[in-house]
Amino acid sequence: MAERGAHLTTAAPAEDRPSVFEVLAQDSLMSAVKPALLHAVKILATSNPARYGVLWRRFDEIYVILDVLLQHHFLSRTSASFSENFYGLKRAGEDGTRAAHLGLRRRQHWRSLFLLTLLPYLHTKLEKILARQRDEDDFSIRLPQSFMQKLYRAFLAAYPFVCMAWDGWVFCQQLLYVFGKTRTHSPLLWLAGVKLSYLTANDIRSLDLKPSGPALSPSQSLREKCQRWVSTAVGGVAVSLSTSLSIGVFFLQFLEWWYSSENQSTVKSLTSLPTPPPPLHLHSQETSPTHIKVFTQEVCHSHQNRVIVGHKES
Repeated sequence: MAERGAHLTTAAPAEDRPSVFEVLAQDSLMSAVKPALLHAVKILATSNPARYGVLWRRFDEIYVILDVLLQHHFLSRTSASFSENFYGLKRAGEDGTRAAHLGLRRRQHWRSLFLLTLLPYLHTKLEKILARQRDEDDFSIRLPQSFMQKLYRAFLAAYPFVCMAWDGWVFCQQLLYVFGKTRTHSPLLWLAGVKLSYLTANDIRSLDLKPSGPALSPSQSLREKCQRWVSTAVGGVAVSLSTSLSIGVFFLQFLEWWYSSENQSTVKSLTSLPTPPPPLHLHSQETSPTHIKVFTQEVCHSHQNRVIVGHKES
């Protein structure tokens, strides 16, 4: 009975639909990694602009290239993004019968890769262009406008409402997901034609036993060998990025816990305790035997004087 109970506690839930807390946690994982990397690059560029300044100027392009390699590797080998695989999730089609180690179907794969990497990059660039244009409009004299300038200003005025409509769509999708009315919590998953589910025991076993790739044979052509070498190199870069990000995510979570209000209150309560007095060292210069003898004689002499004065008064 105990073995059966232990097996039931470690088994996967009957419903393969993840909770809203898990899907929101994996969404916020990658959004926390990019600002951390940006801050690290900013420190490097400030300390040595000649060497690391290009990293700061081209950070968006370098980040999206690394992100494409990383997400392509995980989508091909685990049917999930990096953050989804980190939380034990996978992407599946409507049937949900495809094994995770086989990867997504071609159409779902490229849709997911575009929505995971290129769409956030385009959104970031658009935000920077609009912010720079707003600053130029605030500190410039407006001359007679052409039709394209008027169209651009109309788009600039309508862009906040577009963002508000998108945020409203995301909120409604998440609300419907909480009540079980939809299988996806994000419009991006709906546009990619996939849904999130847990990794099964067979998926985990297949991912652990999956080889890195077929071995090179002498009968393969030079083109196939080059493609194989490039694929191996890209996979190695993706694995290195995955390991670095896993360590970085753990470090970020540790920093978040360290600077949390609960931990700071604990540290403050410990540091607010009274400091004990320093111990008395008898062999120091100030407490040498001569000083102790003189101090004792003075105490005895003052005590005797007090006794004599008391007898005279009485």
